[in-house]
Amino acid sequence: MEAVLRGLALRQPVGVRVALVVAHPDDETIAAGASLHLLSELLLVHVTDGAPRAIADAAAAGFDTVTAYAAARRRELTAALQVAGVSPRLVELGVPDQDASLDMQGLTHTLARLFEAHGIEAMLTHAYEGGHPDHDATAFAVHAAAGHRAVLEFAGYHADPAGRLLTGRFLPGPVPTVVALTEVERQQKQAMFDCFRTQAGILTAFGTIEESFRPAPAYDFAAPPLPGRLNYEHWGWSMTGARWRSLARAALCDA
Repeated sequence: MEAVLRGLALRQPVGVRVALVVAHPDDETIAAGASLHLLSELLLVHVTDGAPRAIADAAAAGFDTVTAYAAARRRELTAALQVAGVSPRLVELGVPDQDASLDMQGLTHTLARLFEAHGIEAMLTHAYEGGHPDHDATAFAVHAAAGHRAVLEFAGYHADPAGRLLTGRFLPGPVPTVVALTEVERQQKQAMFDCFRTQAGILTAFGTIEESFRPAPAYDFAAPPLPGRLNYEHWGWSMTGARWRSLARAALCDA
């Protein structure tokens, strides 16, 4: 873990087999777009294809079908990785967007097999913060599959008590390693963001000044990540915090 954080902070190649496990295409750019080139032994895992199965979501993004929406998100990812100049080992699990919580046990088993097959030594994934149920499900599965391996995390977003979206800020926990990006790195990260045209609305909330990483705390996934309503509850989604935690508890009992 220290070797990974040190390399990222000093902007030096990280000679550790790292799995960056994220929920959606674009989350890897939010997490570490300017740092991907330092992870020379990177396994990049996308849990979902970024396309909710409700046709209304595809239509809102300008697509006639869910399949077309998912294909567009795949093309955006390819373009962003080209901007970064990286070709990681890429695994796409193809879970529908917003559905990662529905089989956390299965997701855990899949990740455990991947980590073993690729000789992964450390993982970087979402913080458990109540921003998006797919993010939290991915965090759950990575922690459950990690075994003795180190888990690092990045901050995505969560809601404050008034329901305002807070991006790039960790909830209380371990002290993060904050990497100030150079002007060249900022421009590259912005160029990667620009590749994700379907996600332009949400990505405007994220900055390009720094990237932050920290050791993941020992989460209690059966408890809320923060007091009050979670971000996706403010958004009025069908997945609530109570339902998510019930699914997490069931996955823990079945493990």
